[in-house]
Amino acid sequence: MTKQRNQPTAAPPPTLGEGCLARYDPEALADTDGTEFPGAAELWQQLNQADAAASAPAAAAPAETRIPAHPPTGRSSR
Repeated sequence: MTKQRNQPTAAPPPTLGEGCLARYDPEALADTDGTEFPGAAELWQQLNQADAAASAPAAAAPAETRIPAHPPTGRSSR
């Protein structure tokens, strides 16, 4: 006879809403659900600063400068 092992299962916390509006119920979340992230605010600021620097216009290029588009691939220039 085979011995049955204790097979624990995991389940997500309860949700509110449906479809695209579904979200975890904040009232049902506990510390054991892994909701504590002490560095979240600092990470958010770092990511937003990196995004702002990447989306800033280049200071060296004048606004009226245009870059030509690349020709389509796989076509002859004739």
